[in-house]
This record gives sequence, C-alpha cells and structure tokens, in this order.
Amino acid sequence: MSSRTVLGVTAGALIIAGGAGGYMYWQQADSVNKQDSAAKSAATDFAHDWSARQLGAATYVGTTGEAAAANFATATAALGKGPIKIDVTKFNRDGDTATATLHVAWSLADKRTFSWDDPIELAKQGQTWGVKVDSSSSLWHPKLQASDAFVVHEEAGLRGEIRSTDGSAIMINRKVYDISIDPTKATDASIGQLQNVLNITGLVDKLHKAKKAGSQAQIPVITYRQDDYIIYQNGVEGLTGVVVNSRKQPLAESRTFAQPLLGGVGPVTAEMIKKHPNEYHAGQIAGLSGLQAQYDKTLRSTPGFTITPRSDTSDVLFGSKAKKGSNVTVTLDPRVQNAAEKALESQKGKPAAIVAVNVKTGGVSAVANSPTYGINRALTGRYAPGSQMKIATTYALLTHGFDPDTVVPCPKTVTVYGYRIGNFEGETAGHPKFTEDFTKSCNTAFVKATSDFSDTELQQAAHALGFGAGWAKQVGVNGVFDGNVPTANGPTDKAVSVFGQGRVQGSPLAVAVMSGSVARGSMIAPTLVTSPSPGDAAKAKPLNQKAIKELRTLMRKTVTTGTAKAVKKVPGGPVYAKTGTSEWAEGGKTGVNGWLTGWQGNTAFCVLVEDVPKGKSGGDTAAPVAAKFLKTLANS
Repeated sequence: MSSRTVLGVTAGALIIAGGAGGYMYWQQADSVNKQDSAAKSAATDFAHDWSARQLGAATYVGTTGEAAAANFATATAALGKGPIKIDVTKFNRDGDTATATLHVAWSLADKRTFSWDDPIELAKQGQTWGVKVDSSSSLWHPKLQASDAFVVHEEAGLRGEIRSTDGSAIMINRKVYDISIDPTKATDASIGQLQNVLNITGLVDKLHKAKKAGSQAQIPVITYRQDDYIIYQNGVEGLTGVVVNSRKQPLAESRTFAQPLLGGVGPVTAEMIKKHPNEYHAGQIAGLSGLQAQYDKTLRSTPGFTITPRSDTSDVLFGSKAKKGSNVTVTLDPRVQNAAEKALESQKGKPAAIVAVNVKTGGVSAVANSPTYGINRALTGRYAPGSQMKIATTYALLTHGFDPDTVVPCPKTVTVYGYRIGNFEGETAGHPKFTEDFTKSCNTAFVKATSDFSDTELQQAAHALGFGAGWAKQVGVNGVFDGNVPTANGPTDKAVSVFGQGRVQGSPLAVAVMSGSVARGSMIAPTLVTSPSPGDAAKAKPLNQKAIKELRTLMRKTVTTGTAKAVKKVPGGPVYAKTGTSEWAEGGKTGVNGWLTGWQGNTAFCVLVEDVPKGKSGGDTAAPVAAKFLKTLANS
C-alpha cells in the first residue's frame, strides 16, 4: 500500500512537472514567433514604403527617415518615376538582428524593367524593429556605395537610311557636330567669342537666362556637317563652357539635294513633345519634315542604354543595345536628281520645279524644286497645266479616228457661248493642218477640233494617260497631287479645259506621267517610296497604239519645227515634247507659268517655271531649263 502511494505520488509529480515544462516551451515558442513576425513585418513595411516612394515613413536604425528619403531621391533619380514592385523573398532572424532579401522590379521608360535582389539588414532597437543603415554601403543596391547613385547612359543608335532601289546613297548616316553651351562653366567672354566665330547672335542672352534660372542643362547652339564644322573648328574648340559632341545622322550628299522631298532631322520640338508625349522626349533626334518626318517611326532607332553605379561606370547593372532603324527605299536616281537641280540653278531661287520619271519602271527618278528649301511644288503643287493638256486632248481625238492631216483653222479668237477665247500671243496661223496646230500650240484650233466632245471626253483621255488617274497614294509621299480633270459643266468650261485652263489642275509629276505614258505606250502609275510599301501599284493599262504612234510623231515635230526647239539639239538622243503656258489669277494678281514636258530615251520629265515675265511662254522659259537638264544628264 505504501509503495503504491509513493509510486502514485511520484507519477503525479512527473505529470505536473511535464505540464509546466510544456507551458514554458509554448511561451518561448510564442515569443520567437512574435519576434520573427515583428522583424519580418519591418522588412515588409519597408518594401511597401519603397514601392510607394514613401521612404520617410519607414523605421530605420542608424539614420532618420528624412535622411534616408533624401539619399534615396539622390541615388535613384536617374531611374525615373515609373512604378516599383518589391517583394520580400528571403528572411532570417538571429536574435536582435535579421536579414532579408528584397526583389526589386523598377519600371523604366519604353516598357523596360530593371530588376535586382537587394539584401538588407534589420535590427531591434528597444522594442522596435527597423532597417539597419550602414554608413559604408548603400541601402538601395548591393553594387552602390554609401553616397553613390545610379547613372543611366543612353545610346541613341543609328537612324535608318534612305537609299535608292539599287542601293545608292540618298540620305545616309554621316558625321555631324553638335555645338552647345554648358551654363555652369561658360563665361560672357567665351560665349561672346562663340557668337563672333559662328556669326550667331543672342547666345550671351541665353547664357544669362540659364544662369539666372540655375539651369545646368546644356544650351543647344547649332549642328554642322563635318565639312562645315572644319571651317569653325579652330575658333570653337577650347572656348570655356563650349561643348562639341560628334554623332551620326542621315544626310544627303548636299544640303539642297532633294531637300523639300527628303526633309530634315533634328532635335524634337516642344510642339512635337506636347502632341505626342509618349513618343518623343526632350533631346531626342527625329524627322522634322519631308520623308524623314513621314517615315519617322520606320527610320527611328530603338535607343540602347546602360545603368551603372556612378562610382564605377564600367560595371553595367542593366541595359540593352541600341537597334538601328529600318531603311526607306526610294526610286530616286542621284544622277538624274543632280542634273535636275543643276538645271534649276538658273532660276536663282525663283519658284520652279523639275520632275523625272523612269518610263520603263514608273519610278520617280528626280524631284527638284526651286527654292531648294520649302514647298515640294514638284509633287504637291496644283496648277493649270496649260497647253500640255493638249496631249490628252489630242489622244482623245486620235482614238476616235481623227486624222492629224485634217485642216483645222487657227483664228486669232473664237467665241463660245459669248466667251471669247484667244491664243497666248493673239497670233493666227490661217488654215493649217492639225499637225501644225499642235506643234504651234494653237488654242483656237483645239477649241474648234473638240466642239463635239462630250462632257467627259477629255477626262477619260486624261485618265487613260495617267493624269488624274488616282495613283497619288501609291507614290508613298504625303500630299502628292495626281491631277484633276472635272466633268465639263458646259460648253465654255469644256472649251477652256482642252488647252489646260479653267478647272483643270495638275502637278508637275502628273504632267510628267502623262507624257511618260505616251512614251511607254501604256499608262504609268508612278512610284517613289517602295519600302515600306505604300500599297500595290496600279497595273499598266495599254493605250490605243495607233493614236500613241501619231501622238509621238506630233510631239517630235514640236521639238523639230514647233515651240520646243530649245531642246532640239541636246545630246542623248531625240527628244519628244510639248510646251505649255498657263494663266493664273490669285488674290487680285494675275500671271503666267511656263511649262515643258516630254521624254528622251527612258526619262520622261516635266519642267515648271512659275510667274514668267510678261509676254514669255513655256517655249521661252521652261524649254531652256529642260535643255540644260538633258545636257547635264547626257554628260554625267
């Protein structure tokens, strides 16, 4: 009995002791869990505050929230204001200290994400856990030093080039020099000297404004081609606060080469940034006009960049290589283009244009304008074509069996429904055959010959020759005008339309297409930009070959015995042509434009000279320009 009692008491004591030990273990485990939870919460809260850019709200050991926030702003300023996502991926506590790993995903511009793992330390201070800040290292990235910062270096990459279909250089990457002013270093004396060297005023004023505003941004001055920069190099380099950087950008062989068509490249404007804030940013290079602007997305490079510590820019933490923009392919032929521009030099900046089209391919081989900067009148101009429209009028006659040997009187004037129509110089040719009416360009004879035309007769013939035939979009250049011959709205409208006045309008390109179609014997649907493709080109439509043969004979006789004698003796083979003289009235002013269109060999062309002197015709003004164009082309 006694032994059972002892055993019983002993067993009971053991049970009670075991219960107390379990309770103490539970208390210890609960304390450990609370400490782990508190430390991990501090890490999680810090991750949340960082994601929200509220670094001043976090708890720190070794610094203040204000100091940490300021350090963060300085260290990460280059990364921008994109969204930040941070997760705690690893955690370990050892007593009153702990470590954690934060996975940081920082969204940059252009949908890029800079990600890294950032180890942090935590410590318990009193009853509070906080992020421990070590004065010898950065809190924001394991590769940054204590007072370090991220540096982003952008590489613009090469812009795509504009090349001809045979690979010839049209607008390719060449070296340029950007001259700018560093307002933190420049002085009035150095910038005054820069003004004198470059002959540019107002630079000192710009420097004063920048200094007053406390701006550290460089002030752009000018960009030079390499050949031009050499002229100023000795006077520019070495000036205090003057910065010269070289880079490459697409340039044509000269500043004037096809300039209104090709356009230019330069820093984006404030207006462009405002209109397309997600596409452009300050300092970016983009197409500003012409094809460079129209095809900017194609030509534009994909910028490359690197992110490094400021303390060691060779240590690339993140980045990507720049990708060159895609090329644009055009049908321009540098040889033909240069000949056209050479011919227009005689105009000394007065409005004029030359367009050339390859008869076989329909490719536009030259687009030259005077002045060399500004309006692309060669492709987009809208003018009364004058007597060049007689090409379409004659084609309409010939397709209906009209005999060119038919006698058609050329009186000084004719009257249609009370409207008096005369010849350009009031001349009369008596009673010649139609062949002479064509070569001498007699308006009154054409009115008589077409008296039985329907209201759509001329329109149909013009369309057959490509004038007003709806090919503008396939050229691939904004604003191209392919011509317009409206349905006649009465006898008077019809009468003036047959010699290219009234409501008939065309561009030099539309006129060149018309004569080129006669040369080829089928309608030319011209192209200029072939890649990226602006759309399928219209198929060549055959023409009435008997009428075309007769029309060719008439256009040859215009050169040998008619109004286009100026191109009779040019080298390079026989020339076929038609002159034109068109009247215009605008804003109370009146004037005359001179024209000549035709072809030689495989080159169809049109020359326009605007606002010619009183009494002068297309044969007097446009024909000599055409002669110079063809001579230069033959000798090139």
